[in-house]
Formats: sequence, structure tokens, C-alpha cells
Amino acid sequence: MNTPKPAIPNTTVTRNVHDLDRTTDNIYESLVIISKRANQISNNMKEELHGKLAEFASSNDNLEEIFENREQIEISKHYERMPKPSLIAIDEFLNDKIYHRNPSKEQK
Repeated sequence: MNTPKPAIPNTTVTRNVHDLDRTTDNIYESLVIISKRANQISNNMKEELHGKLAEFASSNDNLEEIFENREQIEISKHYERMPKPSLIAIDEFLNDKIYHRNPSKEQK
């Protein structure tokens, strides 16, 4: 649980559309970049969560053990409180932390 908590809001934030197309000059291209990055973040978070929860898996689970495992519940709650992957991706995009390129633009 030593993952540093990013300073990304968990609530709805109104975004200026012109900020999103600042680097690409195309809002749709920016949204594709953000969505691909959000998918990467989501997959990484999912793998990390499954890895941590796999430690608690046993071959002979009974209902009492499932409901009484506090550590597993705390891990799940931690991941539920984390910012959504789309919010993280938007923040990274707006702060120029995502490397992106468009091969069709490079050829011209």
C-alpha cells in the first residue's frame, strides 16, 4: 500500500476543450491518445490488484474466510478510492507526460 497518491481530483472537473487540443491541434486525436493511455493505466491497475488479491486465494475457500479477510477488503477499498484511469490519463496529457506521435503526420 505504499503507492503514492497522485494529486488528481476524484470529482468532476470542467475542462477547456482548447487545452485538450493544444498539442495535437485536433480534439479527436487528443481523445484517442488519452483513451489509449487510460486503457494502459487500467490494465496495469487491474494486473496489480489481481496480483495482490492472488495472495489471498486458497483452494478450499469457505464463506467464513471470504467475509472475514480484512486485508483483502482494505486492498479492494484502496483501489476503489483511487482516481479513475481516465482522470489520470487526462492529467498526464495536460501536463505533457505522455509521449505520442502520429506517423501519418510525420510522413508529410
